[in-house]
Amino acid sequence: MAIRSKKQLAVILSKLEDFKPLGSGSELKLEQYSTPSEIAADWLWNMANLGDIASKVIVDAACGPGFLGLGALLLGAKKVIFVDKSKEAIRLSKLNYNSLKEEFDIVGSEFIEGDIADFNVSVDVWIQNPPFGTKVKHIDKLFLEKALSLSPIIWSMHKLSTIKFVEAVAKDHNYEVTHHWKYDFMIKKKFEFHKKPKVFVEVGLWRMERKQRKN
Repeated sequence: MAIRSKKQLAVILSKLEDFKPLGSGSELKLEQYSTPSEIAADWLWNMANLGDIASKVIVDAACGPGFLGLGALLLGAKKVIFVDKSKEAIRLSKLNYNSLKEEFDIVGSEFIEGDIADFNVSVDVWIQNPPFGTKVKHIDKLFLEKALSLSPIIWSMHKLSTIKFVEAVAKDHNYEVTHHWKYDFMIKKKFEFHKKPKVFVEVGLWRMERKQRKN
């Protein structure tokens, strides 16, 4: 079955299994907040329109339940490597993959439970919604620098307030920011310290591409 619209993609992603509310302390440290289905669908639709999905080998770093990587497979990625250090995240990614593979005839997946610092596979495109660095300082920088070392095209989501940091790191690694989107990222009540049923965080999505070196 072919995906014919961004809305259809969002509906499919919204039905996948996600992290349970009121998670453990380890989930808090990992900042396991899944990309909302409508944002993920818009992200992936823009990727597809820019030629960054079809027939590409893609890594979904800090994949969580795998929404982004699975959406990429649904839109024609050749292969997606799902990477997360959380056992539960990889379990959910596999579960969601298996729930989609027969109906949509998707293939080309690999699941790696491990620290992103140990990942060293070059890919065509890198997608990530990494921890924002509110619980583990500079973890967002680690993810971004790893991406910049292994892929010519990066799609990375960060808190909008870090825009200067993101663009400075990209420039330092000889990458150009080609596109930038802004979203209100909804976080539902998940941990005991959350006081409201949901909050919205301003985030940015950056597309970065390695510059061609001049001879």
